[in-house]
Amino acid sequence: MTGNDLENFYREHLEEDIVLCLSERRNIPPEDAMRLYYHSRLADRIHEGEYGIQYLDYSVLTDILEQELEDEYGNQ
Repeated sequence: MTGNDLENFYREHLEEDIVLCLSERRNIPPEDAMRLYYHSRLADRIHEGEYGIQYLDYSVLTDILEQELEDEYGNQ
């Protein structure tokens, strides 16, 4: 397994944890949480590795995502 493979594996599991956490926090189906996540700026930032953001804990990243959603869509 190369370093790139390991990074991709880590990112996939991180994204899964974020989606499940968002689903639980908002009491929405995982499919809806997945849609919100993958259409977010946070998903892009994690994919790009912006400032090492992908190494933060998934719960902190979910907090960031919820703030982003609040800023974009208001209280849902």
